[in-house]
Formats: sequence, structure tokens, C-alpha cells
Amino acid sequence: MTGVLDHVMMRVEDLDTSLDWYNTHLGYEETGRWEADTFTNVYLAPPDRHEEEAKLELTYNHDDRTYEMGDAWGHIAVRVDDVYDAYEQLMDEGVEDYRDPDSCGGQYAFVKDPDGHEIEIVEREQGARWGLDHTMVRVEDADAAIGWYSRKLDYDLVRRSENEDFALYFMKPDAAEQAMSVELTYNYDGSSYELGDAWGHLAVRADDLQDDWKTLMERHAENYRDPESCDNRYAFTKTNDSHEIEILEP
Repeated sequence: MTGVLDHVMMRVEDLDTSLDWYNTHLGYEETGRWEADTFTNVYLAPPDRHEEEAKLELTYNHDDRTYEMGDAWGHIAVRVDDVYDAYEQLMDEGVEDYRDPDSCGGQYAFVKDPDGHEIEIVEREQGARWGLDHTMVRVEDADAAIGWYSRKLDYDLVRRSENEDFALYFMKPDAAEQAMSVELTYNYDGSSYELGDAWGHLAVRADDLQDDWKTLMERHAENYRDPESCDNRYAFTKTNDSHEIEILEP
């Protein structure tokens, strides 16, 4: 299993509005689309992304349902070379002011997309402008979560930040520096979290779907949706915090 994060999936209530937002403000281009009877998946990314940079998957269900955000998933983060310039650009384009750089100590900032998904803006030297840097999820047991990504997916703990009330752990496979990481946020107050359904899953690239699924089963990963149940095109497991992880061959 390569372990490289292929994409992060979020559900949207108005596909055209969401596509326009990501195209207008982040310059994302459509890289693929899957039209099914009951839903549409659209894949987006910056035009100059590295081959190991992750994509954003927007899922639109045709039944006009609405979604609960929950708090088990936090945000996606995108890369820029100057957080102040990037935030000012978004404000000039009419994006709603949510958390400006000054309110975040000058180190990062946050905006929201039309569905309320939070998007962190971080300064990075590597990767495409607005490319996906990491996806943040909240975990209830930091040791167990780190162990899950390490044992099941062979991820390494590449960065950590211990703070007064919380800790952040960044997990990543042996991949290019442009590849997306997973940020595990652990709050010391023993909080529990609701998954909601506005966020869907993370997707991990496999070398061989069948072989890598067999490895996951040998490592006692949850057998949530095996390859056969997904027409041998992909499969799903879950982390110890019930976050869904898709396994697929690119």
C-alpha cells in the first residue's frame, strides 16, 4: 500500500454553487466526475498540483438532503506563500470574514465554503498554491489514534504540537513533501464527538486493492465495506474513532 492520501470527500447541498466557489476563489479545476443515478462526485484540484498532492471530492446527492456538520471532523487546510495576502485576496473577492490572521496569531487563518466547511489557510513552501496540506479530525484517544494510522497504514508521526488544552499530531506515509497529511486533534478535556454526515471520508491509494485489503484485515482493521461489496473498485474501513477510510487504486 502506498498510503498516499488521494482525496478528501465532503458533501455539498448545491453542486453548482460549490464548484463556482472553489473555482473562483481557489482556482480549482475539475479533474474527474462520476455521474451515478442518485449522486454525483466531482474531483477538484489546483491545475499545477504535484502528482502526490491530494484532490478534493465533492459529493452531491440528488435527493436535496441537508447535512449535519458534527464536530468529529474539523477542516481541510490549503497552502499559500503569505497568509495575510491570501486572506486579503479572499476578502476582496467577497468571501465571508471568519477568522482572520491576526485572530490566529498571524500564523494561519480560516474561511468557510458555501456549505460551512472550514478551510484553514497555512503558509507552506512546498506544493501548489491552495493545494491541500492536511485534513484535521478530532480523536478521543490520541495514543490509540496514532497507533491506528501507524499500524494499519504504516504512517509516521511527522510533527506534533503539545499545548495547554490540546495536542496536534500530524500523520503521513513515506511520500513526497507535497502529499497531504492527517492532523489528529486531541483535546485534554475528554471530549467525545459527533460524526455528522457533511464530511465523508479520506481516501488512501493502494498498490493492489485486493492485496492491500488482505493486509488490512490481517492487521485487524474493521471490515466495513470490502472490495467485493464495492464491485472490486474500492473498499472502506474505519479508524478507531469511526472515521471512514476509502482504499482505492488510483
